[in-house]
Amino acid sequence: MRRTQKEIQQVAPWWFAVLLTICSVLMFVDAARNPATKQQFFRVWGQAFASPFESVTSRVGVSGVGFVRRIASIRNAEAENFGLRRKVEELEIQVRQSQAAADENERLKGLLELKETSDYSPIVARVIGRDPSLWFDTVTINAGRSSGVDLNMPVVTPGGVVGRVVSTSPWTAQVMLITDERAAAGAIVGQLGQSNALGSVKGLGNNGLVDMKYVSGLEKVEIGDYVLTTGQDGIYPPGLNIGTVVELKQGTASSLHTIHIRPSANLDALEQIAVLQYKPPQRIPPDQNLPNATKGKK
Repeated sequence: MRRTQKEIQQVAPWWFAVLLTICSVLMFVDAARNPATKQQFFRVWGQAFASPFESVTSRVGVSGVGFVRRIASIRNAEAENFGLRRKVEELEIQVRQSQAAADENERLKGLLELKETSDYSPIVARVIGRDPSLWFDTVTINAGRSSGVDLNMPVVTPGGVVGRVVSTSPWTAQVMLITDERAAAGAIVGQLGQSNALGSVKGLGNNGLVDMKYVSGLEKVEIGDYVLTTGQDGIYPPGLNIGTVVELKQGTASSLHTIHIRPSANLDALEQIAVLQYKPPQRIPPDQNLPNATKGKK
């Protein structure tokens, strides 16, 4: 229903009066203050009404910022952990290298002392190869005839006897270890440290031990006895350490001892060795014999 212009003019003053009254009330309420807090009533109620919404939005904002910060913190921690792991790995490598250098220096120091105290002009060399087909009982060294290495020269470390030279070239040589069971031709005449009993020492193959044969069952032998070279084999000079007794089967008056010896040189981890330029005393054949005292004569 459309109002006429006359009706609108009649109602307009009333609407104007109502709006003016509402504005006056609002201005009065806004201007009114709480006598205790001195705050405007309108603003106080407005803030009270808006407070829950502000709290929610504030919490959401703080949570969002915290979430972002936690993600950034996790990423930073991962980066720091990665960097720390890299540093630990580098330090471990440095420690291993330092330990390897210290071990090598210790070995070289032992060989230098051997060179200073030995009467046989040791030739210091490094192991450059092993032959797995021979159960690691043969090694190749980086010194040969040009360095003075010759066949049957004894090879040692500060720990003890290693073996003997079995082949040479101008710049390298091959060493047969005392554990090689084929070394019977170069068997060592050993002497037990306590009883002074003599026996023939040769390799047992791939178990890392050597066998001492022909020791009378009447001789006193114990686990832990040390065995030295005697020089009577014509290869090794006297007084070198061969090893210690680790296995023993006691003999009797009519049977021999069964003696197994662990070499004192660490044959499984050879790196530096020394070749002794040892020349055994010449064995001059006799020019006179007692009758019937020579083998083959009747």
